[in-house]
Amino acid sequence: MDCKTCELSQRQFYCDSCIRTHLRDLRRQIQHFSIDRDEQLLRSSRALDTVSLARVQRADVSSHQQQLDQVQAGLVKLRKENDKRRDRLRLLRESLATRRRNISAAKLVHSSSTTTAASTAAASTQQPTPSLGVNGSTAILSLAHIQSASRERQELTALSITISRARSGLVQELVEVFNVVEAGGRPPIGGKPGTKGEWKIGDLVLPVPGDMRRYPPDHINAVMTHTIHFLSLLTFYLGVKLPFQISWTSGKLGVGQPWIGAGNGPETGGWARWTSKHCLHVSASVPSIPPSTIIEQSSSSPPNLSTLSPSSPPGNQSILQESTYHEQPSPHDSGTGGSSFMTALAMLIYNVTYLAFTQGVDIPLNQAGDLLSNLWRVCCSAELGKKSHETTPLLSSPTPATFPLEFSQLLQATTANPSSRGRFMKHVPHNPPRSRSTPTSTAAAAAGRTLMHSSTDYILEEEDEGWNLVGARDGWEDPDE
Repeated sequence: MDCKTCELSQRQFYCDSCIRTHLRDLRRQIQHFSIDRDEQLLRSSRALDTVSLARVQRADVSSHQQQLDQVQAGLVKLRKENDKRRDRLRLLRESLATRRRNISAAKLVHSSSTTTAASTAAASTQQPTPSLGVNGSTAILSLAHIQSASRERQELTALSITISRARSGLVQELVEVFNVVEAGGRPPIGGKPGTKGEWKIGDLVLPVPGDMRRYPPDHINAVMTHTIHFLSLLTFYLGVKLPFQISWTSGKLGVGQPWIGAGNGPETGGWARWTSKHCLHVSASVPSIPPSTIIEQSSSSPPNLSTLSPSSPPGNQSILQESTYHEQPSPHDSGTGGSSFMTALAMLIYNVTYLAFTQGVDIPLNQAGDLLSNLWRVCCSAELGKKSHETTPLLSSPTPATFPLEFSQLLQATTANPSSRGRFMKHVPHNPPRSRSTPTSTAAAAAGRTLMHSSTDYILEEEDEGWNLVGARDGWEDPDE
């Protein structure tokens, strides 16, 4: 066949020269391609180096993410375990508190049962030993009755403890809501005596009775409303009945004008005869029609609707009558006519003093006028809520013989005006200065004349802040009458 290279007919498929040429070409191609291959390998290795760095970084990020997921899963597991342990700890604390209460109640019952058993044993030693039969069954029944009574006494004691704790919690919330705090003052430092601050309720200062005229009527009315509201809720929570009952002209607690008067009670303390209603409200404007009747309410229940009827025509009336409720004088009223705002304030102070007495707080007469301070002491008493008129142990009706304060003494101390706030007169002038309005009650004027002729000294109060509280009881007489 012909050679494709030399085109000569040869028996061999390739001639020697062609084979050599062909091999040489192949070697050249191999050499050429090997160089290209090396270059490509070098380029690929360089590219792989760049890719491997990014792959390592991605691998590190993935590894860190897996570790973070594991840590978060462990944290969630720990939180669940902590919640379970907190719940178990709370249950254990509640169980421990219940056991402590049961132990304290058991101690009380044990002491009472020990006393009862001792008295029973003493009685049994004095009596002959009962024989079998009917006497034996009677003894068994009496023993069962004693055990039942002891168990009921234990339950009643535990219930009383629970109620007292609930009352203490309600009182603490009440103090926080009304924001009863003492502002100012200074404790004793370096042997120097400290100074007392001003007590506030609802960010309003409640002055002592001697400083009432230093504040405007709106301030006095607002702070008295807060104080009465606070006292009403406090007595409702504690279940204590006060000697003097408070009612409102609108029939709702805190709406209208508050009136105060004595409720039913014994002669102990001398407060039960003060049945006339007195208004705990002052105003610089003269009312056209004063209220004539008002319905009393119970101190342990919400105020009822007070009935008001215009019984007198409009006319000139004294500022005293704006804070005085006039009634027909009863025989036990000792013939006194109109009453002042200070009399109503004395009734309120007497209520607070008696409330403190029921909660184991002793308030002397010289500190009775500081209402908010005394209420704060009541709310911080260790005996708070343990006794009331509605739950056991029951309190005696207001006021017991052990309550030492007489209302007449408190009224005298409250209505006594400081010398710096008035002018002391040695005798009553024949023509005293006219007040800005004339009294309308004949009984009040008559009582005023009687008081003026029976006493040679009286205090003429200075008018302050546009309102006055001097009336017939204070020895004021209208020259026109």
